[in-house]
Amino acid sequence: MNKTDPRDGLVDHLPALRAFALSLTRNGATADDMVQDTVVKAWTNIDKFKEGTNMRAWLFTILRNTYYSSRRKLNREVADVDGAFTSTLSVKPDHDGRMQLTDFKKAFETLPDEQREALILVGASGFSYEEAASMCQVAVGTIKSRANRGRAKLAEMLQLEEDGPMELTDQATMAVVAGAGSTTK
Repeated sequence: MNKTDPRDGLVDHLPALRAFALSLTRNGATADDMVQDTVVKAWTNIDKFKEGTNMRAWLFTILRNTYYSSRRKLNREVADVDGAFTSTLSVKPDHDGRMQLTDFKKAFETLPDEQREALILVGASGFSYEEAASMCQVAVGTIKSRANRGRAKLAEMLQLEEDGPMELTDQATMAVVAGAGSTTK
């Protein structure tokens, strides 16, 4: 029997992992570090991956757990008093359209972590509610509620009308706001 090594498929998921890490951390360097940590953990624990299951969901779960572990650690650390970390942050330039990317980004960043995470998983990353609930280790209804509350809050902050035009160029942003992940796979 010729079995393929699950490690061979890790590279295919790097762009999606980086996008998810970036949405959680809002910092490119930190996101890259988290993706690297995720790949190292997956590589060394590949024996725990069940063949035939969703590799992408398994990797997203590792990344999510890594993120929350680092957040707990950061809560015990001293703040950035001299501004060294703040000076490394950057903002993407504005683009044309009814809603500017910077406005969306600012509004999205104000959402609670759980709502932001749910929107990224079911909206931008295309996971079903069931897959997202499994990754977050919560009930499906909890993920649906978090995503719906997050969408409603974004629509309120961005003053979006229900049937108004959305002239965004960013597919992931449109998916988050429009609720593209609202159907299960």
